[in-house]
Amino acid sequence: QYGGLVISRGQEEKEVGILEVEECGGLPLIDLEDLIRGEEGRGGDERKRRECAAAICRASSEWGFFQVVNHGISPELMLKMRREQVKLFQSTFHTKSCCGVLDNSYRWGNPTASSPSQFSWSEAFHIPLAKISHHSCYGDDFTSLREVLMEFAAAVSRLARLLAGILAENLGHPRGVFGNVCNENNAFVRLNRYPACPLSSQMFGLIPHTDSDFLTILLQDQVGGLQLLKDNKWVAVKPNQDALIVNIGDLFQAWSNDFYKSVEHKVMANAKMERYSIAYFLCPSYDSIIGSCKEPSVYKRFTFGEYRTQVQEDVKRIGHKIGLPRFLL
Repeated sequence: QYGGLVISRGQEEKEVGILEVEECGGLPLIDLEDLIRGEEGRGGDERKRRECAAAICRASSEWGFFQVVNHGISPELMLKMRREQVKLFQSTFHTKSCCGVLDNSYRWGNPTASSPSQFSWSEAFHIPLAKISHHSCYGDDFTSLREVLMEFAAAVSRLARLLAGILAENLGHPRGVFGNVCNENNAFVRLNRYPACPLSSQMFGLIPHTDSDFLTILLQDQVGGLQLLKDNKWVAVKPNQDALIVNIGDLFQAWSNDFYKSVEHKVMANAKMERYSIAYFLCPSYDSIIGSCKEPSVYKRFTFGEYRTQVQEDVKRIGHKIGLPRFLL
């Protein structure tokens, strides 16, 4: 029993449904060094910058996922962030859930799940960036978390805006087209912990889904478990300690008229080891209108707030997200 959901091993294997999984050897790995150097005014090779931008756009269209190295976020900062995250999750359940830590953003599993296919074996803090600077969110036990989280969020925000600008420019729009609607106050950071699962390594750590944002940047540890859907097969993403994972969200797919792909992905639980990750979600304001960047449009126009509300209603009513198909013309 976990979170009120009782699962037998036979039921688990039947309802979760185990598909063939391939080890991912071809997930694009993109070196951002010259791109970052150019953005910071430190020179770099212009030809390599163009090749890098083309690789980002190609991966976003063909895979919806890619890895980046030399991304401008220091290993020291990522290590500090990981240490603070582990300290936070190692605190008591009462501290995490009842003491107002990180604006009461703690959540675990899916308390409304009625079957293993709807259940995520994980706990998380899903934090609006607008809240992370508030001293009252940390109390006396997590004062160092505030400074590290603010530094990390600022660094990832810069990277997200750079990547989003490149993707927009590739479709004939100014790099700053999202600047007014995707500022730091609208983004989210999610701190994840996937406990070792005593039932089976086939349990979902995070159920299959697409992300309801423009793009996501993920820092993961070396345990593994992330899988994405490619050519109707689940592909396991091998951890790379030097890389961040980037994936396209639903809003970018809708805005690009299906040129960029928001790909279904999931996390499988590990039978023996816990897993940690940190996700940054580039989002617009709730009243921002999402429309196609060209005509004829595949989707009707909608606001981000309308999209989130529809997703939440679907999850509550049928147990899973439907997403973009709800907004097809």
